[in-house]
Amino acid sequence: MMASTSPLKSRVLLIKNLVEQVDLKLSPLTGETGLSRKVANAETNRPGLALAGFVERFSSNRIQILGETELTYLNSLPSDQRRASLDRLFGLGFPCMVITKGMDPPRELSESAERFDTAVLVTSLTTDAFGQSLIEYLEPYFAPMTTVHGALVDVYGVGLLFTGRSGIGKSETALDLVERGHRLVADDVVTAYRMRRGVIMGTSNTITQHFMEIRGVGIIDVTSMFGIRSIRVRKRIEVVVNLEDWNSDEVYERTALDEKTTTLLDAELPYVRIPINPGKNLTVISEVVALRHLLKVVGINPASILNQRVLEVMKEGEKVRYRREDYE
Repeated sequence: MMASTSPLKSRVLLIKNLVEQVDLKLSPLTGETGLSRKVANAETNRPGLALAGFVERFSSNRIQILGETELTYLNSLPSDQRRASLDRLFGLGFPCMVITKGMDPPRELSESAERFDTAVLVTSLTTDAFGQSLIEYLEPYFAPMTTVHGALVDVYGVGLLFTGRSGIGKSETALDLVERGHRLVADDVVTAYRMRRGVIMGTSNTITQHFMEIRGVGIIDVTSMFGIRSIRVRKRIEVVVNLEDWNSDEVYERTALDEKTTTLLDAELPYVRIPINPGKNLTVISEVVALRHLLKVVGINPASILNQRVLEVMKEGEKVRYRREDYE
């Protein structure tokens, strides 16, 4: 049911890439030490138990965050115990350590970090604020990703992913929606990645971002032609709309009582098939698909409402017929 997809290669993130992120407000405490190490995932860890000596369940592939609690504990130890605790921690081989609130760590921490070639970074953010900002940056970076041949448009706040064979009219439909005031996210190649809780986000690659190819016309720049309000950098993919050639032998959905779904990156998404035949207004139909999805989000299902009305009328008709035919 889904259009052709292809997986993307895993991305490599170095510690020095984190330092370059302005929002994280990081500065290296240990100079160039350990900045070439790689980050493996988006998870973080508070190593309080490891500092106290319990390392059996330690997550050595995560960035370690030291807040006020951990530093207060370290400062309460004698110098020799503090050095032993830190050597044991750094010997576990984690990617890097981040100290929050701009606090000054004990001298033994920097010494241990240099012995084990591990970067120590300092941020002025609070522990909670930094942890949230770091996850927001890392999660899209390490999320499962794939590419989809299609077009992604924000229609009334609903991310519609148009799929279908090459040349069927995905780009033309997207262009018509943009002309009507909706917003283009990506055309031709959509990069999809899965966030937590199964949320699928879509964006375009940096080279073709917000450019479109219209057969017979050529390449157009959507931003220059329709303005900054006509584009979005990324959008959640909420409904997959598959455009397909009309087939008279095919049975198409008439009531949508049984919702169809398709799978993208192991997440279930609503799936709508739109057969193409002369005179069909794909733009208006797309807007209706988006509005119907919004109604379902707030608990209004037109097909279910109509079905309930029909059942009630049939039930009432049965009562009337029974009363009319009761001759006893």
